[in-house]
Amino acid sequence: MTEISTVAVIGLGYIGLPTAAVLARSGIRVHGVDVNQGTVEAVNAGRVPFVEPELGDVVAGAVSRGTLSASTEVAAAEAFIIAVPTPFADDHRADLSYIEAAARSIAPRLEGTELVILESTSPPGTTERVAEVIHGERPDLVATGTLMFAHCPERVLPGKIMRELVTNDRIIGGSTPEAATAAQRLYQRFCEGEFLLTDSRTAELAKLVENSFRDVNIAFANELSMICTELGIDVWELIELANHHPRVNILQPGPGVGGHCIAVDPWFIVSAAPQSARMIRAAREINDAKPEWVVRQVKAESYDVQRETGQSPVIAALGLAFKPNIDDLRESPAVTITRRMAEEFPDSRILAVEPHVDVLPAELADRANIDLVTAAEAIEQADIVVLLVDHRTFSGLRSEVAGLRVVDTRGQWR
Repeated sequence: MTEISTVAVIGLGYIGLPTAAVLARSGIRVHGVDVNQGTVEAVNAGRVPFVEPELGDVVAGAVSRGTLSASTEVAAAEAFIIAVPTPFADDHRADLSYIEAAARSIAPRLEGTELVILESTSPPGTTERVAEVIHGERPDLVATGTLMFAHCPERVLPGKIMRELVTNDRIIGGSTPEAATAAQRLYQRFCEGEFLLTDSRTAELAKLVENSFRDVNIAFANELSMICTELGIDVWELIELANHHPRVNILQPGPGVGGHCIAVDPWFIVSAAPQSARMIRAAREINDAKPEWVVRQVKAESYDVQRETGQSPVIAALGLAFKPNIDDLRESPAVTITRRMAEEFPDSRILAVEPHVDVLPAELADRANIDLVTAAEAIEQADIVVLLVDHRTFSGLRSEVAGLRVVDTRGQWR
């Protein structure tokens, strides 16, 4: 395959847009595709529709040079990268409808020699499913056997995506060795990390395993936090002491696990091997149960306030994002906890604070007793302050909450 000069990126979200931007920065002509007209308009204006450091300058520069544009329609290209969501259904099985829709949208544009890359985190066998969908739409291309398919999972951290896209090692899983090599040549245009070539199924499972490893370790920390509360021990001091052992590295507890990776991916392994994935399932259940445990801690404080004052407490919920210093609310335990507090305490005002968003998410907007306010307003009015996300902007508020009842789920105000 000759050097790829045109790429279509399907899905301009937290992974698709940065990938499109770094490819465009390298000189490749990139056509971004998204179903959201607002996203398309923002990109074409050189703007980023979400918070990600350093991304805005790269997008603006690529648009001004003419190497990046966006549309709601797929254009012809030499390579296609699918970066669409893979949520899970009620039974925790992966919902592949977005991936399959992306594959169908690509099919009419193919001539038979293109490279199709799936970046979306997926259960083993999904890259093969993309090939099946495309061949089903284009049976005329089956006989040629010249289409190439690969899975190249993203491995980046929100807030550091633009650096990690370049510096992190990259797993390349090809449907054939030739497909893996073609994908490697494309990613070499911007990636400085080591390339690890394998087959597509192994690449798919590798990404799930990476996130499941972290999920299991976070579950251990979260379970420790519940044990320590029961025993009257500071869990953060305990972990700090234990981590002085040269072979111990316990992660930090929190209100649960959020985001579209760690909170989701382990379930794909569980659904693929339900009888064998016992530890992975247990970790997911522990982390999924942590928000309700936090609500019970708030309930205990609320009971004391009502007993002392005879009134329902005003509760400040500091942070809605799934991790610090970003605006990403996907699968956020903070959102879950805030909604549950509004349901559990219908006579209380819940003052939500999230400095990175301007409006409440849909999950909270329908609750009449939740208001989005500033941190100063929340602390001034609150009887109980629940720290759910350790944003940098909250670090200096320790003295401000003195005298209030505090539930610090992140240990930021120790």
